[in-house]
Amino acid sequence: MSRLTAPASWWALSRTRSRATVVAATTLIAGLVAVSVFVWTSPDISPVQQTIRVAETLEKANRAAEDRQGLLARIDALEAEVASAREGKADAENLLAESDGALQAALKELAVIGDSPSTSRNGTPTQASAPSEPPVADPGPTPVTAPSRAELVAPSASYFGMYTEQAPHNWATLDSTSVKARGSPPLVGYFGGWDEELRGDAVTRAWSRGKLPMLTWESRPIAAQNDVVEEPEYSLPRILDGAFDEYLHRYARSITKTGLPLALRLDHEMNGTWYPWSERRGDGSSINGNRTGDYVEMWRHVHDIFEQEGANDYVIWVWAPNRVDKLPASLQDPAYLQSLYPGDDYVDWVGMSGYLRPPFRDGEAITFDTTFGATLAQLRGISDKPIMLAEVGASEIEGHKPEWVRSFFEALGRPENSDIVGFAWFSLAITTYVQGERATNDWRIDSRADSLAAFREGLAALGNRYNVQPVG
Repeated sequence: MSRLTAPASWWALSRTRSRATVVAATTLIAGLVAVSVFVWTSPDISPVQQTIRVAETLEKANRAAEDRQGLLARIDALEAEVASAREGKADAENLLAESDGALQAALKELAVIGDSPSTSRNGTPTQASAPSEPPVADPGPTPVTAPSRAELVAPSASYFGMYTEQAPHNWATLDSTSVKARGSPPLVGYFGGWDEELRGDAVTRAWSRGKLPMLTWESRPIAAQNDVVEEPEYSLPRILDGAFDEYLHRYARSITKTGLPLALRLDHEMNGTWYPWSERRGDGSSINGNRTGDYVEMWRHVHDIFEQEGANDYVIWVWAPNRVDKLPASLQDPAYLQSLYPGDDYVDWVGMSGYLRPPFRDGEAITFDTTFGATLAQLRGISDKPIMLAEVGASEIEGHKPEWVRSFFEALGRPENSDIVGFAWFSLAITTYVQGERATNDWRIDSRADSLAAFREGLAALGNRYNVQPVG
């Protein structure tokens, strides 16, 4: 193969360097003469001093000249290395070009041989090759599928569910907790507000992992604070007057477009006094301008819009009040909870929120029945729909959590609770005000080692009665 000659600029650079050296030397000699004349003619310097200074000046000049020559030699050597490297690069490029040409020629020759009886590498004929198969088209991403809505409403095994940070948009915390609990939930809970469009990716991401998404859909902005009850723009009368109809139709069409089911917990804990969709306080006064009967009408209004858009083919409607026995006395009446129920034609699952949380009453038993018993009795009196414990958890305050967790799982296995279709554990730590006192409740499954152990043992004891996905 041919080699490229070194660039002409290399030799030109050396000649330029030589001329520059001559000029520099001439300038240096002239400078030394000028210094000598100055020294010998200066009246303030003695002859001995003049001799010493001239000698010192000459010595410095010699050292500078030597340093300059050494530096120029080093530069010359480096430039020679660069030129050599360039030659080597050119050789490599030439070799690559030649090899590529040979490869292309061989491929063309192989294509010709492929149309005739095959030949082995040593030139002997072999059996003719079969016609080549046409290329298989890329099928694209695997479509996300899910069971039918009917199968999900009445499952063969009950649901273990979990709320964690960011799931189903990010699985890091849910996966980590699942490993610790030795089981992954087939239901994932999350929250959305009425200032947001449907996050279709949340639904598809959940089903890509075989998990039913359960959206708690709040008729207020997603960033609203829990201690803000008055939200006039989101009052029930405004919703009934059609202020959000365009949004609701669009949201329903988006659900239909996904073609995937989800559970929808609309405006939960409506029997409490802390949300803008609640009707009244314990003293009977209105919350957020809402009127008696508005909640049921709002629910039916939203449901009917979804029906028009075909979304009810995919939505599991979850009506979930709060634990009743710690509400103001006037709101504990079963008739009040009954007045908030939209009716069996508008609901698929009834449910509730229930937590072990302070303050605890004197002598209060730390059991499942204490937390859920009164509310479950009212729910069963209202409807025979399946029951979803849609938001549950236990605080670490006062150290009762392991005991309560054991009671919780033991109760789920009892025959009288066979109508409970599942539970969703609120596995987060939250700071709130309870009766005017600020407290941080750690509801997480893995809040402490003994609490995690109780949860892990209880989940395993449920066996095949609950759907638990394997981990690892």
